[in-house]
Amino acid sequence: MKKLFALLLLSTPLIGFAQQPLKLWYNQPAKRWTQALPVGNGRLGAMIFGRAEYELIQLNESSLWSGGPVKKSVMNPESASYLPKVREAIFAGDYQKAQELSKKMQGHYSESYLPLGNLALKQNFGGSTISNYYRDLNIGDAVATTRFTVNGVTYTRQVFSSAPGQVMVVRLTASKPNQLSLKVLANTPLKNRKSVIGVNTILIKGSAPTHVDPNYLGRKRDPVRYEDSLTKGMRYAWFTKVVNKGGTVAADTSGINIKNASEVTILISAATSFNGFDKNPVTDGKDEYAISNKYLAAAVTKPYAALLAAHVADYHRYFNRVSLTLNDGDKVKLPTDERLLAYTKGADDAAFEGLFFQFGRYLLISSSRPGGTAANLQGIWNNLVQPPWSSNYTTNINAQMNYWPAETTNLSELHQPLLRLTGELAVTGRKTAKEFYNLNGWVVHHNSDIWAMSNPVGDGFGDPMWANWAMGADWLSRHLWDHYLFTKDEAFLKAKAYPLMKGAIEFTLGWLVKDKDGYWVTAPSGSPENAFKDENGKVGTIALGSTMDMSIIRDLFAHFITASEQLNLDKALRDTVIARQAKLLPFHIGKKGNLVEWYKDWEETDPHHRHVSHLYGLYPGELISPVTTPDLAAAAKKTLEIRGDEGTGWSKAWKINFWARLLDGNHAYKILRDLLHLTGEEGTDYAQGGGTYANLFDAHPPFQIDGNFGATAGVAEMLLQSQTGDVYLLPALPDAWKSGSIKGLKARGNFEVSISWSDHKLTKASITSVAGGLCRLRSNWPVKLAGSGVVSKADGRSYLLTFASQKGKTYQFTSN
Repeated sequence: MKKLFALLLLSTPLIGFAQQPLKLWYNQPAKRWTQALPVGNGRLGAMIFGRAEYELIQLNESSLWSGGPVKKSVMNPESASYLPKVREAIFAGDYQKAQELSKKMQGHYSESYLPLGNLALKQNFGGSTISNYYRDLNIGDAVATTRFTVNGVTYTRQVFSSAPGQVMVVRLTASKPNQLSLKVLANTPLKNRKSVIGVNTILIKGSAPTHVDPNYLGRKRDPVRYEDSLTKGMRYAWFTKVVNKGGTVAADTSGINIKNASEVTILISAATSFNGFDKNPVTDGKDEYAISNKYLAAAVTKPYAALLAAHVADYHRYFNRVSLTLNDGDKVKLPTDERLLAYTKGADDAAFEGLFFQFGRYLLISSSRPGGTAANLQGIWNNLVQPPWSSNYTTNINAQMNYWPAETTNLSELHQPLLRLTGELAVTGRKTAKEFYNLNGWVVHHNSDIWAMSNPVGDGFGDPMWANWAMGADWLSRHLWDHYLFTKDEAFLKAKAYPLMKGAIEFTLGWLVKDKDGYWVTAPSGSPENAFKDENGKVGTIALGSTMDMSIIRDLFAHFITASEQLNLDKALRDTVIARQAKLLPFHIGKKGNLVEWYKDWEETDPHHRHVSHLYGLYPGELISPVTTPDLAAAAKKTLEIRGDEGTGWSKAWKINFWARLLDGNHAYKILRDLLHLTGEEGTDYAQGGGTYANLFDAHPPFQIDGNFGATAGVAEMLLQSQTGDVYLLPALPDAWKSGSIKGLKARGNFEVSISWSDHKLTKASITSVAGGLCRLRSNWPVKLAGSGVVSKADGRSYLLTFASQKGKTYQFTSN
């Protein structure tokens, strides 16, 4: 009886949303895509507009991409022959020639992530007045609701995307019986055939394009190609099924007509023929119809309450691991768009900042699940056949930024899709390394896609400042190592992480060359996506030994050395790496006191460029720290001051993390406020770049989800750090957060941490040692270990307490 009562509670339309903090809510429907609200189960995503008479639900399936596997034939047989020519030009100081020659070492562009289609609900009220309108996204339960009243009848719609059920569920109810009359319409911009099954089901089957050009090329050729056939690209199947209570249902080729029902549940099931990055989705594809039909058939047997209960329980398993309260909690009762505008104008609203933090976690749970595809530039939400930057995986920061909060905010399992993609990239990356450079190991360049494409893109026309960047494999290897550090999963390290890191090492050893001073450097080398003026005033982008390259390599070498020693493997290779590490080109502090970005202290063409690539060693790396390398930290700070606080959305998110690592919570907070300002809305004075849309999506602009994820990671970084071997409590607490608590963050070493503070001072903390081992606890205030006489001691400007933790035990700390 108790279980049934719980199910009934879950199935009842929820009320009082404005009084509950973990919700985005509005008093009008979305007019544009960046006002719609996202739901997702990692595979099926939707943007919900919340319109009363013509609701629009825009749909995505995470594996629906153009194209197919990377071809086994040689893409650019002449590429390797140009490598010595490029290097010759670089060492001769002719960087412009090196840039032009680099174009000869490019291959095809990546493919594009595609929309599934649109579900429309046409509900005609004959011109009657719509009142009491309300819509929300409850990120605590991952359920979206729209509610309004017409002629005394209150209509409620709830939408969620179920991971346990692998279907999307739309439920419509009315406060009076037999009041639901509507038409359900389904369409897609892709090639398709639509059919009707029985009286209540629409089936759309079709195929994706064989190729979609990036939207920025401006070429005269057709940017979207199907090769004149429905069977050339990846197949998809999409079911829309109506289950009604009361009334009548009838279907025709235009849609499903519902008359006088009391309740309606719409089940959406979709699948593609995608069968892996290396399988042809046409000849070796999965049976998309059978998969989609299977999910639908299972969902139909379950009542709505059961579907909702399973969805909420599954979602809570991830989301409820972390809670954050800032200052006195949420007292603001404004709709989210008005709240964002008030915040933009300067209102203090710490709870809104906490909501933004949790929204990032919501988006990661909704777009990246174990066994699924990695979150792309837009997560899983895209409404365009030719989306911005192909909505692909951009590996010179954006793909990695998507997963910055995965480990720190206790969502480690959701890191798996990126880690799996990394393994797939190692397969294609070996072919790329051999074909394009005649080198061993594996390499990844600027762009990739669901097919794990790893070659430099551009077709001979791409700008080498981004197209020819070759450090993607090395950067992705950091995620492998970090996943191990956070989990202490020795089996993962030995079987997966170490072999991939070793492959990246093999390429890098072959890629490095010696400069005139005997240092090992990369050549060619760029600093994405910036340009310099050389000593002759000429603009260049390709030179040698950029600080970003050398930082990523130094990072990889250090991790590999530690892993090799720990596993007692590959001593000879390890010794080679140790010798190379000692002679890598070191950091240089420039004439302005900044960290030099290039091989020489050249001027940048854009001093305020959105990329701050040369500070990789500060974040996400651990090479620069105020605690361990104060001189380099001071240079990094000067670099940020010169760069300025402006930038695109994701750039500002990166800067939050930079300033947090510099232990400057107030500056990190300033950038967070700069990022969380209303952007792109008509009728305001805040339509500038690098902010936040009304639905809290990050604005590059246009929408890129990495800014959301980067900001969430940044807030976590302000409250807990662990990159230098310490568990550092409240390292960058801003003055604006006078009091608060954070529960469930994770630190390297597999420590779960909760912290409370009041009047800007730590009051108590708890640390659960999931894996056991030595814990070095650092804080800006002295603390004592409860139940013992152990007290932290001064260590520089902070305090340090070291203790041997036992696996599974929780330790309590209080201020001393």
